[in-house]
Amino acid sequence: MRVIIQPSYGTKDARRHWARTLDRPVPFLRPSYAEVLSPAERAGLVAEHPEGQARFWGATAQHDRKMDTLDVGDFVLLTGRKHVLGIGTVGCRLRNDEFARRLWNPDPARCLWRNVYSFRVFRAVSIPYERVWALPGFTTGDNFMGLRFLSEEKSLTVVAGLGVTELLAQEPASRGEV
Repeated sequence: MRVIIQPSYGTKDARRHWARTLDRPVPFLRPSYAEVLSPAERAGLVAEHPEGQARFWGATAQHDRKMDTLDVGDFVLLTGRKHVLGIGTVGCRLRNDEFARRLWNPDPARCLWRNVYSFRVFRAVSIPYERVWALPGFTTGDNFMGLRFLSEEKSLTVVAGLGVTELLAQEPASRGEV
């Protein structure tokens, strides 16, 4: 189990992506999505999300090597506006440029978030950075720029210190959390 901290709300594009794939589940079995998934990708998604829908996030190609180490069950903290805005556990991971294009419809001149992952569970939250900064090993004033894969020690600190497991176990709220 590891914690990944990923900026997710700092740009207009990121907020648009959030609205498309985190505010509500994506019906990935619809032909417009399913037709660009390999049989193995489709089978993996269906095995993880038998209802045929999931929430998704991603990372750009510059993070390919890091994303190759992302595991099912890893925790992701999505950040922006000086808060942790979402917490989830990783379901499936895939690298599929066309699926990413269909999820987020990016500007062709912009980076493509080709490293796509689904969430088994996702909760929108509002945890000020100050709560993270107060944890051992974190620095006051850190704005969590860039994708970070935390060490095992820091991951355990975050999970315990923020009550991540308890947050994810709560019943969904009315804002569209899964």
